[in-house]
Amino acid sequence: MPGAPNAAPPPSRVQNAPPTVAPAFRTAPTVQAPLPAPPPPRRENLTPLAVGAGVVAGAVIGATIADLHNQRREAVEGGRTVYHEPDRIIIRDPSGQTYVRGNDLYRFRYGARDIRTETLGGETRTVVVRPDGTEVITVVGADGRLLRRIRRDSYGREVIIIDNSYRDPRAVGGFYVDLPPPVVSIPYDRYIVSAEEAPPEVIYETMVAPPVERIDRRYTLDEIRYSPTVRQRMPSIDVNTINFATGSWEIPPDQAAKLQVIADGLNRAIQQNPRAVFLIEGHTDAVGNDVDNLSLSDRRAESAATLLTQQFNVPAENLTSQGYGEQYLKEQTDGPSAINRRVTIRNITPLLNGGQASLPPPPPGTAPPR
Repeated sequence: MPGAPNAAPPPSRVQNAPPTVAPAFRTAPTVQAPLPAPPPPRRENLTPLAVGAGVVAGAVIGATIADLHNQRREAVEGGRTVYHEPDRIIIRDPSGQTYVRGNDLYRFRYGARDIRTETLGGETRTVVVRPDGTEVITVVGADGRLLRRIRRDSYGREVIIIDNSYRDPRAVGGFYVDLPPPVVSIPYDRYIVSAEEAPPEVIYETMVAPPVERIDRRYTLDEIRYSPTVRQRMPSIDVNTINFATGSWEIPPDQAAKLQVIADGLNRAIQQNPRAVFLIEGHTDAVGNDVDNLSLSDRRAESAATLLTQQFNVPAENLTSQGYGEQYLKEQTDGPSAINRRVTIRNITPLLNGGQASLPPPPPGTAPPR
């Protein structure tokens, strides 16, 4: 397969199966306009959550995919079929490709002292104020798309974590980037790392590892989320220490503690680089339909991100999540598979900043929120 590492995984080791790109993603989507923005959280759903009162599911009642069926509605918008759920949407392109969009703001309210939202000049800014006075500022445009995410400490010092307001002139447009698969020259078990087998130092080294190929420009968060061969330029960690029950996104308490090593590596990497951004990817097995599986996988990724913050103090703003349903099976089976019900983690910072050690300044006339 193109982009596969030099050392083939042992044939008996299903968890080391090579990364795949679903056939639907080998060509550009039929409708190349930007994807619809995720639904903004209602004001009551952004009420600060006290420590110890964490909620994973946001506006959703229940914790299985079957609970969502009565809360989902279908509409045709801009040539796409859009399935609306209380806290996210699933989009089906006319070609049959499907995508899910959620909203990170649900996770940010945990432990907050205050949350305020204001609209200025067509931009909506949600400011989450933490007990120590630190503010996490999320700026979205008039179309609902993320422009910037900034952390400002109590002294007014700012760290720009995500800057989507700058568009690289080499970007073609839309949200899908058609790149050839990367040529991976590092050992396979350092390209896709098994959390169950890797020592803590290897997990940390993977979280700060450079791209496997040179990054030639900055990519937006949407381009990273929805372009497989862009993401594949960064090593990943297969969090196979936790698995999910069929149809559920809950992480059982006896498995939650297994995220300690992952959390330690994330906190260490973020301490080294406060601008680091990690993508948590959710997956399902092939049982069920694609709409259910995309929603379910997105909730699994969000559950892992939420738990990492609530139980292990990983800064919520340095994490983002995305579900991929059954598009990337590790065990090639149409039946139930615990191996396929999983999450993976990768550092996407070099993709966001074009491989630079620090973000370039915003274009002239673009000022951070005050």
